[in-house]
Amino acid sequence: MYIDPTQYTSRPTDERIPQELAVYDRLEELNIPYVRVDHDHADTIEICHEVEKVLGAKICKNLFLCNRQQTDFYLLMMPGEKPFKTKFLSAQLGCSRLSFADGGHMQNYLQTVPGSVSALELLFDTDRRVQLVIDKDLMDDEFISGHPGISTSTLRLKREDLLRFVESTGHTPTFIELPDPREEEV
Repeated sequence: MYIDPTQYTSRPTDERIPQELAVYDRLEELNIPYVRVDHDHADTIEICHEVEKVLGAKICKNLFLCNRQQTDFYLLMMPGEKPFKTKFLSAQLGCSRLSFADGGHMQNYLQTVPGSVSALELLFDTDRRVQLVIDKDLMDDEFISGHPGISTSTLRLKREDLLRFVESTGHTPTFIELPDPREEEV
């Protein structure tokens, strides 16, 4: 897998998809600094670990979920190394039977594809159909990293700047405390 070891602090100059450029436009509009690393598609957490080494920050896990009726949609941000158990999230959100939403809904609401989703794509959810849910453990880190609409780049932003970006999209995050299932096994 190829990872460019260069850390960029500006938008790319080569040709990119419109969604990625729209993310950079909003970051510039809000005067939010970031560090960017370019790489081959990084659509698994294992590949993301290699990108983290170059970026100097952890990449969070972003899961696009929905209820059984596919009427309520959630973007869950949580530490990448923490296992996800749907029962803990369902209980805290007061809904039952959460599952992974399909790529069609992701494309429709967030204009991205599985493996590339992050809170940055809330920019495209102008009808606010997707509720951002953040595991409080993620707030312990100074930086939060994610893909800008496509998994061939990763951005590192200060935690406060990412939250400011999210607020600029009209979304208000819901903070939850997901237990670590590995701790229950001990």
